[in-house]
Amino acid sequence: MEKVTNWEDVGLITSSTYRKRVLERVQKPNMPSVLSKELNLNKTHISRALKELLNKALIECKNPKTTKGRIYEITTYGKKVLKEAEAVYGEK
Repeated sequence: MEKVTNWEDVGLITSSTYRKRVLERVQKPNMPSVLSKELNLNKTHISRALKELLNKALIECKNPKTTKGRIYEITTYGKKVLKEAEAVYGEK
């Protein structure tokens, strides 16, 4: 059963450019260190955004048992929320 869009999750994305940018960049599997370089953001900001996105099931960690080199990717629900957030912003 597909999860219904929670508008609080959409608000979480629209209220933070960091979270939105990170969510857009994990359309394909990506690592925090690479995200930090690509987005020109401090690793602390990346880590916080990833934690918040994980807590809302917008992304998933592909290798959660590893401590270094974790890989994150957007979930189906995350794609749906991102699409709704972009509609709010009037993008894409």
